[in-house]
Amino acid sequence: MVREGRLRVPAFQRGFVWDADRVAFLMDSIYKNYPIGSLLIWRTREQLKYERQLGPFTLPDSTEGYPVDYILDGQQRITSIFGVFQSDLDQDVNVDSSWMNIYFDLMAGADAQESQFVALEPDDVDAARYFPLRYLFDTVGYRKATRNLDDALAEQVDKVQTRFKEAMIPVQMISTDDKATVAIVFERVNRRAVPLDTLQLLTAWTWSQEFHLQQQFEELTADLKPFGFQEVGEDNNLLLRCCSAVLSGNASSDNLITLNGAAVRFRFPEVINGLKGAIDFLRRNLHIYSLDNLPYNFLLIPLCVFFAAPDGRQVRITDEQRDTIVKWFWRTCFSKRYNSQPAKTVQTDIEAIVNLRDGHASDLGNFTFARLTPEVFKTDIFRINNVTTKTFIALLSQKVPLSFVSGSPISLEKALKEYNRNEFHHMFPKSFLKDKSDAGEQVDYDPNCLANFCFMSRSDNNLLGGDAPSDYRVKMPTDTGRLNAILVHCLSSTVLFSDNFNAFIEERAHLLADEANSRME
Repeated sequence: MVREGRLRVPAFQRGFVWDADRVAFLMDSIYKNYPIGSLLIWRTREQLKYERQLGPFTLPDSTEGYPVDYILDGQQRITSIFGVFQSDLDQDVNVDSSWMNIYFDLMAGADAQESQFVALEPDDVDAARYFPLRYLFDTVGYRKATRNLDDALAEQVDKVQTRFKEAMIPVQMISTDDKATVAIVFERVNRRAVPLDTLQLLTAWTWSQEFHLQQQFEELTADLKPFGFQEVGEDNNLLLRCCSAVLSGNASSDNLITLNGAAVRFRFPEVINGLKGAIDFLRRNLHIYSLDNLPYNFLLIPLCVFFAAPDGRQVRITDEQRDTIVKWFWRTCFSKRYNSQPAKTVQTDIEAIVNLRDGHASDLGNFTFARLTPEVFKTDIFRINNVTTKTFIALLSQKVPLSFVSGSPISLEKALKEYNRNEFHHMFPKSFLKDKSDAGEQVDYDPNCLANFCFMSRSDNNLLGGDAPSDYRVKMPTDTGRLNAILVHCLSSTVLFSDNFNAFIEERAHLLADEANSRME
């Protein structure tokens, strides 16, 4: 079947990965009639456009009009058996085939545990002891290889040949043209090994000479890199959900498997436009400059749907639509709405944002949420990668913070693209607070609470040092107007310079809560 091109390897299978020792062990199991597991074959009337080689072998074309059998489970075993015994197909010289050199050890005694088959390099072979399996089913080769053996050894080799001739490999067959069923079967079979890679499945379903899904994702990564969102192109799960949401109206990537490959290819520019429009919206309206800045990556999915449009067209957004989306963003983030049942919640938002885009009544952002209290900023700790901290940073960025040293606007794009702990520092230095605590003064709040953080570059922080705010004030602009502007832009006040940490946290937490609530209303 392999030789005639009737048994093939679908693109979503991984390549051949067994080493020579494992192949030899398989041969020993077959020889001893040990169970080696059944093969799972998928029979379909439609040949896939994109397939793999069988190890180093390029498979011949299958006969047109006949069903095609694809290996769903057992590719390593089939490749091993075919590679060891075959002598018909040419091999790809760029693919390692050393694992095919398997020999029967004529001197090894029968043993239920120890293998009687070994993998050897040609230079290590003793012809009087090791018989090459590649000649077992090659009439001419077999005759030459056994010509010089004595009768006892020749009889032993004959028995080995007979064992392999009579060996039966169990096969399970699934006949269907329903690719969704095949995907489910493949996933369940592979749960005991490596999980299903939906992107590989979709690449097989949608491939054509002009369209390769994985290549499209790679090109998207390159396109988004100048805008700081190259991580989107590297996040296959997120991309697949965006594709599914745009093309099927449902963010479940499983839905894509049921779509017609030609439809995916034809409408893929909509996905690209949707992603680019969503990213542009986040940059322009919310100062989100990288995927890391997003409190929830899934926020990109409904936005992608809103901005999805055929190639060459743009979705025009009204001021009212913009305000609705911005409020939805803040309400979703501050309420941590995507923490619970994210898939179901995203689906609700997709339906609502489509209504908003199409000019219909929309419930986007119309869900119950509690007003934020100052306690959040007093008690939550600054941790760079959690939802609360990311939302807090996004909130600070809306005020376009200024440098504490120069008073000039901080480059948010640079700071947020790099997005690391070095761009955010304590307003009350930890060393100063430790000294106060050691001196017996009461410090009511954790120095790492959100309310004690602001945008501040490492260089500014190094210049201001670990001094009391009243001391590092002299290193800040002396002009009162500029100094006040710095404080306003970081949602603070001159209470900072009183050196009263407890009073500062109380006031700044209220300012932060008021700002957050105003953006949700």
